[in-house]
This record gives sequence, structure tokens and C-alpha cells, in this order.
Amino acid sequence: MSRRIKDGPPLSRERVLRAAVELADTGGIASLTIRSLAEKLDVKPTSVYHHVANKEGILDGIVDEVFAEIELPRAGGDWRAELRRRADSARRTLRRHSWAIGLMESRSTPGAATLHHHDAVLACLRAAGFSVELTAHAYALLDSYIYGFAVQEASLPFDATNTAGAVAEAIMEQFAEGAYPHLVEMAAEHITKPGYSFGNEFEFGLDLILDGLAGLLSRSSRSSR
Repeated sequence: MSRRIKDGPPLSRERVLRAAVELADTGGIASLTIRSLAEKLDVKPTSVYHHVANKEGILDGIVDEVFAEIELPRAGGDWRAELRRRADSARRTLRRHSWAIGLMESRSTPGAATLHHHDAVLACLRAAGFSVELTAHAYALLDSYIYGFAVQEASLPFDATNTAGAVAEAIMEQFAEGAYPHLVEMAAEHITKPGYSFGNEFEFGLDLILDGLAGLLSRSSRSSR
């Protein structure tokens, strides 16, 4: 019989995984253990094992939880708009769960939400007319950009509250006069300007990628005819 968590609902796999995500969000993936998870749920570790086999099972499950939060692109519509919506959603999701960035493609036993996500992206590209080979190229390019940007964004020494200018100014104060002129130029004429946000670079790069994929699709269509 499932043990109730204090006065809450019975312990379940869904509740275990939700608690695991919360732990990872708060303390990083290193803080997530069977013991810490049991303490958060106010149960014995043996109770957790009734719902997840081991630490790898937990990781599989929480990665699947993250994939389930990302909006799926629809096949048959405006493929650029659909892939943009999916990319924006993936970026927002990874900002909430930055610990997941290095785990998203690492699981050898992916869950249903993970597989459904991948299949939906492939379906969108194939319905747009991309060949199987171009679909593979496009998917790899999009995800390497999304994950790479998420890593960079999570690592910056400033947050989304427009503190980049203050950080840049503090760094520049350490420069000797005349040193690193191009860094100074970039900071003075761009980063420290009102309204600057590093996050805006995401859309710029995504536009270039989608433009490039559109060009490849057009050339491929012409050559096939």
C-alpha cells in the first residue's frame, strides 16, 4: 500500500518525479539522491524505490518531465513559425531547469514525452519537405544552437534584469588605459546601452538558422525537380 505523504495524496511515480525536479531546480542535479528525495517526500528511501528503480530511473524520469514542458511543433503548418515556437519554449524551459541541459540527450532509455517530442520535430521538418538527410542536419543544428545558447545564458555573470551593463563597466575598470580596445568598444557602444539584453541574441541567431534551412529546402526542391 502506498504511504501517504503527511496529509497529501498517496505516493506515486508522478509525485516522486515532481519532487525530484524541484530538488534539482533548487540545489542542482548533485543534490538529488534517493535519500534527499525521500526526505523531501517525508517517506523512507524504500518507499521511493517502489516507484523508481534507482538514480538512473530518476534521471530518465525528470528528463522526460522537462521534455513534457516544451511546446511541440505542429506538422503541416508554417514550419518556420512552428520551429521558432518550439525553440523559444525550449529556451524558456531550460532557463527554469538549467540542470537539465547536459542531460537532455544523454538518456539511453528515454520516456514517452521525450520520444514524442523528437518525433514531433521530425514530423514538422518532414512535412515541410525536408529529406530524411536534411531533416537530420536541421534537427542537429537547431538543438546544438538551443542547448548551446542555454548553457551560455545560464553561465553569464549577470541575470535577465538588465545588469549586463553594470557588470561590463566593473570589468572595464580593471583594464589599463588603451588595453583591449575592441572589448571596450563593444561594451561602451552596445552592452552598456539602455535596453541591452543578451537574450535578444537568441532570436538573431535563430533567424539565421531558419533562413539557412529555408535556403537549403528551396535548393533541394529545385534540384529534385
